[in-house]
Amino acid sequence: MLTALIMAGGSGERFWPLSTPTKPKQLLSLFSDKSMIRETVDRVLPIIPADKIFIATNILQAEEIKKELSDIPEQNVIIEPAFKDTAAAIGYTSIVIQERFKYLDEKIEVIVLASDHLIKDDVTFREVILKGANEAKENSSIVTLGIKPDKPETGYGYIEVNNNESLKLNEIYKVRRFREKPNKEIAEQYVSSGKYLWNSGMFIFTTETIFKNFEVLMPEHTEIFNKIRKKITNDISGRELSKVAKPYFEEFEKISIDFGIMEYSKNIKVIPVSIGWNDIGSFTALSEVFEADKDGNIIRNTKAIIHEANNNIVICDSGTISLLGVKNLIVVKNRDNILISHKDSAQDIKKIVAKYNE
Repeated sequence: MLTALIMAGGSGERFWPLSTPTKPKQLLSLFSDKSMIRETVDRVLPIIPADKIFIATNILQAEEIKKELSDIPEQNVIIEPAFKDTAAAIGYTSIVIQERFKYLDEKIEVIVLASDHLIKDDVTFREVILKGANEAKENSSIVTLGIKPDKPETGYGYIEVNNNESLKLNEIYKVRRFREKPNKEIAEQYVSSGKYLWNSGMFIFTTETIFKNFEVLMPEHTEIFNKIRKKITNDISGRELSKVAKPYFEEFEKISIDFGIMEYSKNIKVIPVSIGWNDIGSFTALSEVFEADKDGNIIRNTKAIIHEANNNIVICDSGTISLLGVKNLIVVKNRDNILISHKDSAQDIKKIVAKYNE
């Protein structure tokens, strides 16, 4: 049985002031009239019904997500009691999914997706997901999607594939190892070798397989999961379930599933894909998605007056933005908040958010 787990607990601080704690990046409509989380759900609905799609989020965002995704059963919106990174989050929500369908005598495959990634080729994406789910079910593998790189990107982790021949798209390969974000020189080596893929952060596994991996690789997490499982019943959900799980969440070590499971598991497979993927990590990613004007400027949702200004990104909810003699800037206005940043500082916008919240 195929299910989806959409991770939607991020704060999207690099998209401030558009993104706020109660309306983060995944709830913004950056690329169409739909929010990014709505696009994510719609992407999988043709192969996974709404009652088998689950959303992992936090208490600040839960109500807005319920409003945005009215077709998803309210009890499928799982509120994490505390942020303890993805190992705890994915394990906890997998328990909820497993308990929900334990009356069915069949394996449960879980597709873990981010709520705020852009994927242009939905058809190929679904085909690959189904292929990966079959591999996960038949061979007890944990499957991930590896993005075929088109440049030496230093902002992504990489997956090294255990193969001596050229990688074919949409085929299944054994993972040799995961690599951390490289510097420019190493990234160039990775791309030229043809044996490395970008780590997309999308995973496919059965609940049986993921908990066996937790038992071997993260026994402390397993002990806490077992305590939580004893407290879960299908007649509680939402805030009530979060309150029940909260005391146990405090016991979790804060660690990602990448560091806890993916880098050490013995049966990780990867499917190389080219699906128009972008993790939209900061405002500069818009330059890879939208067509610029003749001077390299990207203007969204506003009127702009431009003179001798180049390679800027401008987003405004009202009024007119005028640019004169500037280049490589990010200019964003949302209600009373205005951000002006150099593109090179896009990754540091969260530092401004920290000061804003002081």
